[in-house]
Amino acid sequence: MKTPIIIVNFKAYKEGTGRNAVKLAKICEKVAKKTKKNIAIAVEEVDIRNISSKVKIPVLSEHLDSIREGAHTGNNLAEAIKENGAWGTLLNHSENRLRIDQLEESIKRAREVGLKTVVCANNSEIAEAVAAFEPDMIAIEPPELIGGDISVSTAKPQVITDTIKKVKRIANIPVLCGAGIKSGADVKKAIKLGAKGILVASGIVKAKDPEKALTELADPL
Repeated sequence: MKTPIIIVNFKAYKEGTGRNAVKLAKICEKVAKKTKKNIAIAVEEVDIRNISSKVKIPVLSEHLDSIREGAHTGNNLAEAIKENGAWGTLLNHSENRLRIDQLEESIKRAREVGLKTVVCANNSEIAEAVAAFEPDMIAIEPPELIGGDISVSTAKPQVITDTIKKVKRIANIPVLCGAGIKSGADVKKAIKLGAKGILVASGIVKAKDPEKALTELADPL
């Protein structure tokens, strides 16, 4: 995944699950080709194989567990996610947070099987701590703004700049931002503040015209 980048998180919205997920993935790929911008998608684990076989943009799982092969039930094994066609994984989203030891092990497991890692952090302190585990990208997302109408780049620009500063103290890791991103102006502000891309969900997945909405976000990159 090259930067700047847009990662579209399908979550478990009906518009981003099953056949709808394949349709949306193809739209994301179309916009990536049309705009010549870097776009990746994070999808439910059950949809990875079906989607990865139909599009060429990077596909990430929405989660990965720290388990190894063995007697486990209801977990997502890194090897299985990789084998099903994932290029990487999204970890520690505010809707699915991990204990710090679990997060460290999940990043390690992903690295062992060749999966890239995008780790979410809800504040700059968490982002700084996560940087020590050397994920491939860190996404700063204040949870109170997720799914809202005001973007983090507008409501809390200092969160972005503080996070970038603190992460750089530890390692040279690209910082993305998310939460409330819905317009090209939001993206432009984020990039100006130093972000290397955005993580977006409902602004695209639940948009009346996802292609138009994603094109607007991609243009300022």
